[in-house]
Amino acid sequence: MSIVENRKAFHDYFVEERFEAGLVLEGWEVKAIRAGRVNLKEAYVVLNREEPFVIGMHISALPTASTHVNPDPTRSRKLLMHAEEIRKLIGKVEQRGYTLVPIDLHFVNGRVKLAIGLAKGKKQHDKRETEKERDWKREQQRLMRSKA
Repeated sequence: MSIVENRKAFHDYFVEERFEAGLVLEGWEVKAIRAGRVNLKEAYVVLNREEPFVIGMHISALPTASTHVNPDPTRSRKLLMHAEEIRKLIGKVEQRGYTLVPIDLHFVNGRVKLAIGLAKGKKQHDKRETEKERDWKREQQRLMRSKA
């Protein structure tokens, strides 16, 4: 069950591989995520000393859930992944110029997980081509509906 998606990631990047990571969260953050008060638009993933962190993910605190805490909505949050996956990511990001982008936030067995993508940036002409292709598919669907 998806909580929030980062649609901008597919507009700006070619996502080649997907990974799933757990998040180290505080209690108020989990409550806010369940309420849908999260934004992935400006978020990105970095590897710091062989540990992945998501930076820029904005979680707005619920006014009722965090009365005694002064929360930082955009703090960097550690990602939980297998060591083998982290080593693979380090190799690709450092050697081949890939970027790690958060794709979506979802629940798996009641736990919050973040899908991250190993991606390469799109050039401006690639973005225009993707837009033309999307418009053409939309036009095809419209034509098919009008004939039926």
